[in-house]
Parts: sequence; C-alpha cells; structure tokens
Amino acid sequence: MRPLRIAILAAAALTVLAAAPTSVAEASSAAPHAKPLHVDKSQSKAASGGQLSLQTNGTQGVVSPAPQVYLVFWGSQWSSDPAGVAADMQAMFQGLYGSADTWGSIMSQYCENAPAGTVTCPSSATFIQHPQSSPLAGVWFDNASAEPRKATKNQLAAEAANAAAHFGNTTQAPNLNAQYVIVSPTGTHPDGFGPHGSFCAWHDKTSSSYGTLAFTNLPYVPDLGAGACTTLTDGRLLSGIESTETHEYAETVTDFWPTAGWYNSSGGEIGDECVNLDAYLTLSTGTFDVQGLWSNKAAACVTSG
Repeated sequence: MRPLRIAILAAAALTVLAAAPTSVAEASSAAPHAKPLHVDKSQSKAASGGQLSLQTNGTQGVVSPAPQVYLVFWGSQWSSDPAGVAADMQAMFQGLYGSADTWGSIMSQYCENAPAGTVTCPSSATFIQHPQSSPLAGVWFDNASAEPRKATKNQLAAEAANAAAHFGNTTQAPNLNAQYVIVSPTGTHPDGFGPHGSFCAWHDKTSSSYGTLAFTNLPYVPDLGAGACTTLTDGRLLSGIESTETHEYAETVTDFWPTAGWYNSSGGEIGDECVNLDAYLTLSTGTFDVQGLWSNKAAACVTSG
C-alpha cells in the first residue's frame, strides 16, 4: 500500500457538545440507496448503466451545489481502529478537490433548478461546483459513549442530527450542502451490516429540528476483509471502504434528498449503475480507490471526467 501523507483533523474532535436535536423523524424505510455487498466482478466494465434524469424541478435538496462533508466517528469503540479507517477517510476528503481530483469532476455536469426529466442541464440551471478546496468541513469523534452494536436506521439518523448540532448547523440553510457521514467502529453492525447482509453502506435523508439532513451509514467495511465492496483484487484492505464512501458521497451530491435528484428508474443513482468499476486516484494526500460513476455526457461508467 502506498504511504499516505496525512494531516489528521484532531483539534477539538473529542469535544462533545451538549446540544441535541429536539426531534428526529424516522429515516426513509428499507435504505434503498445502498451500495450492494455482492457484486458480479466478471461483468463488463463498459456502459452497463443508463441515462440519468432529473426527477424534480426543485431548487433545494435536489443536488449539493457546494458539497461539504462532515465525518462523524461514532462511539467510544474508536479507541481501536485496526485498519486505520479514521485517518484514511480524513486523508481522502482532504485531497478530493482541484485539478488532481479528476474523478469528482464527473459530477459537475449535473444540476438542479431545471425541468423534471432533464438529461442535459441548461446553462440557466444551478450546477454542482467541483470543489477548489477540500470538501471536508468537519470531523467529530463522538466518543462520550459506545455506539450500539446494532444501531438502527433511526439511531443513525439521530446521530446525524447530533452532528448537525455539534457543528452548529442548526438551520436548514447550511444543511442544503452538508452531508453527515456516520462512520461506525470495528465490531459493529449498523442496520444489519455484515458478511451475511446485503449492503456495504447506504445514504438517506431525515427530518430534524435543524431541517432535512442528508446522511450516510458507513460501516467498518474492513471487518469484511480485503476484496469486499470493491472490484479491485490487489488485496489492499482499505480499498473497499474508499470505494464504498466515494459511491455514497457521489450519490449524495447528485441525489441529495433521495430521489429528488438524478436517478434512473431501472439502474438507480449515479453510483448504482457502476458498481462493477473501480480505479485508483492519486491525490496530494495519498492514493485511493474510487468507484466508477455514470456520466450522461459519456453515456458510460467512467472514473474520470
């Protein structure tokens, strides 16, 4: 594995704010916006998806025009991180911007504020902006207590609301671009994650006292072993969680409050169509496994735009 030059955001990360949401509505049922655990790696890596179209003509919650990622390492169990997930996720998002990030630029073709059914955005639309600085807006090690061994969807949604409070995002406005990635520690099984489950991770939305929040359930994928949740076969343990989180990040950016954004009724979201394609991307902070994304411009699954 290539060494990573990591600047870990640790200052103030262990501080736990007392503020908490006054209410959290139930997250959407069944977590349909998931990266599947079991993928046929023998499938062709060519154009296996289909054209995405804009599902609504809204101006909020459709896409994330200026993506901001908040990593939430939930639970006191993060005192043990045998695969080095916390450092790796921070490093990946610290470098995921600018000219080096040729993968993230795929998403800049998509937009909101355009007619439902759009497949090519008009110039008058509000486009997703490719980040010119790190999209990592905050890191929180919420270690005041242990994460439940089998956290439910509603508990994950409540933790996203806790994170919104922690970061001071207590109105809808900042939560129109914020995505809260709830990263679970080793040995846990959030929403039934595990070798006999059906998913690597999923993203969703939830209603809260701070508005509607976009969040991701990101389990400790290395617990499944090398080769899980990626099509790369070189045995690198962190590839699976990197591929998984790039899948969920891109889907949240392009379909912020599912499914108001970009979607294909038969193939799913931008990452769902391309789960059989991975590639390495070298950034200033290291080299990472990124999952392929569907490009309407290319009419194919691609790993650079």
